[in-house]
Amino acid sequence: MNHVILGNDVTAWTAALATAVVVCVLLYGARRLVVSRLQVFAQTTATHLDDVAIKVLCATSPLFVLLMGLYAGAQWLVLPGNGAAVLARLAIAALLLQVARWGDVGMRDWLHHYRTARSAQDVASTTSTAALGFVARTLLWLVIVLMILDNFGVNITTLVASLGIGGIAVALALQNILGDLFSSLSIVLDKPFVVGDFITVDDIAGTVEYVGLKTTRIRGLGGEQVVFSNSDLLKSRIRNYKRMQTRRIVFTIGVVYEIDKRRLLAIPEILREVVSAQPQARFDRAHFKSYGASSLDFETVYVVETPEYAVYMDIQQAINVALFDRFAQEGIAFAYPTQTVYFAQAGGTQAPCK
Repeated sequence: MNHVILGNDVTAWTAALATAVVVCVLLYGARRLVVSRLQVFAQTTATHLDDVAIKVLCATSPLFVLLMGLYAGAQWLVLPGNGAAVLARLAIAALLLQVARWGDVGMRDWLHHYRTARSAQDVASTTSTAALGFVARTLLWLVIVLMILDNFGVNITTLVASLGIGGIAVALALQNILGDLFSSLSIVLDKPFVVGDFITVDDIAGTVEYVGLKTTRIRGLGGEQVVFSNSDLLKSRIRNYKRMQTRRIVFTIGVVYEIDKRRLLAIPEILREVVSAQPQARFDRAHFKSYGASSLDFETVYVVETPEYAVYMDIQQAINVALFDRFAQEGIAFAYPTQTVYFAQAGGTQAPCK
């Protein structure tokens, strides 16, 4: 006897149930098989993408697998009214929600890995990438929700227009905050500096302590903390001394006008010998530069092979001491500010007075 249950005979119900079970088993088995294979493969690679793929697949909801099985089995049944259309929309909504879940887990895990890998050398990336991840995940869920509403026949055109107008109003009201937020992301992505770098901004020098969503904080040379908004900071000229590879040094010395020509011509060679004797200094040039107000000025240029300021000061000190000794040996006197005044005497002669 052929029994009919809810408009479908036993054969149709049996086929539907069998199809649902087979689909559920196949989907669940395929997920386990792929995950196990990826786990074995991930152990042989250094990339994190396969680890992300494993976590994404593990985020597959059992409810989603069950709904997909029920939808496949329902194809054997004759549903009353618009039941088939409603079931199809529910299946699409379940698929979209699962896609959103996959995307959310994937972005969250990748950003966590990125922050963990860079936290030791770029602490600022932790805060900014967290904000970037929040914005990206919010946009993902917003798009999925709009697609689900459209799938159920809701006219989202007006809703999208309203969101656009509201977004413009909010952006205008929060333009300074949003400007600092995007400047923070620009600092993280472009990396003009990172936490720990010694920088100068206009006439302020210090070490970067923190890069936040709105402000960047610098510890000044006097110990004070200087706070910049991220937008103002990127509009300024920034000198990053942490990224120096070498230092080009220019210094000037002056000798007295009373020096003779032989000693005058010997000074550039003395400067070359003194600078070249320093192990981390590379001599560039030394010249008789100009006639000063009370001295004959010589300019010397050399390059320090390290960016360390303390090393540069040690080298400059050694050069100064060596010049002091060499000039004393050669009888060359350093100049200091002096003036010579001439008084007119009877008979047209002039007597100097220093």
